[in-house]
Amino acid sequence: MQNPSPEPALPIPIRPAATVLLCRDSEGGPEVLMIQRHALSDVHGGSYVFPGGKLDAADAQLDAALHLDVPPAELHTRLADLEIDAATATALHVAAVREVFEECGLLMAHGLDAEGAGRAAALAAQRVPFNEMLGRLGLRLMADAMHPWSRWITPVNPLHSPGKRFDTRFFVAEAPPFQEPLHDDHEAVLCAWLRPRSALERYWAGEIVLAGPQVMSLAHLARHRSVASILAEARNRPPCVVRPVTFEVDGVRVAAYPGDERHPERVRVMPGPSRLMLRGRRLEPPGGAFDELWT
Repeated sequence: MQNPSPEPALPIPIRPAATVLLCRDSEGGPEVLMIQRHALSDVHGGSYVFPGGKLDAADAQLDAALHLDVPPAELHTRLADLEIDAATATALHVAAVREVFEECGLLMAHGLDAEGAGRAAALAAQRVPFNEMLGRLGLRLMADAMHPWSRWITPVNPLHSPGKRFDTRFFVAEAPPFQEPLHDDHEAVLCAWLRPRSALERYWAGEIVLAGPQVMSLAHLARHRSVASILAEARNRPPCVVRPVTFEVDGVRVAAYPGDERHPERVRVMPGPSRLMLRGRRLEPPGGAFDELWT
């Protein structure tokens, strides 16, 4: 028997956010940077996620002409979203770069060597605001290196972190050279470079915790053999839009994605299973087999 999830008493506001799938090549294939959220975080506490967070007002105040390498109109075109303006598109790119810097110390900026990254980190430690830090160091952000990958909109009744809803733009980017990630020990307690399939294997074994967008994004990335291949895909298609639909089947909670028979959008927008089922603490494809993540 299938029962819809109950509607919340009050509507939950949807907050714009940005996150980055920061990738690098290794002998075993591409790796993606993941951070472990602090256990007390009110969003995905204890989970492994990609660095990111909600849009701040200051993200829209950065002088694009001075500090970005791509004009706002082009950034707007890349996001392929007619419901926002160029200023909002630009702010989302800025937020993506800022969140990576704040959570794991990597700064996507032109001409930045290890010494320059150290100066930026020192200013951040002094609580100098991000935009002011860029101004003091005369830095231009690598917006051109941030490639829109997907857009995830939290459903009304999410399987994880209830009470929070986000409209999150996922970007992919190649990791900057001469820099090493370092978690902030506040929002993030660990930084790790993981091959996507290895991350999913650890999740399947119960070693780490993931949410649906991370599971599906890792399964997507795992189909690529190099960072160049990932970036080529991002350049050659608009970002896929994923609005999960949640419901219950015989007491098991389910998140369905575009293309699933229970989803109103019948065209698939990404590889992998069309739904994930929360069995115990693990999200699984309908048949319960790990290999179904690659269908």
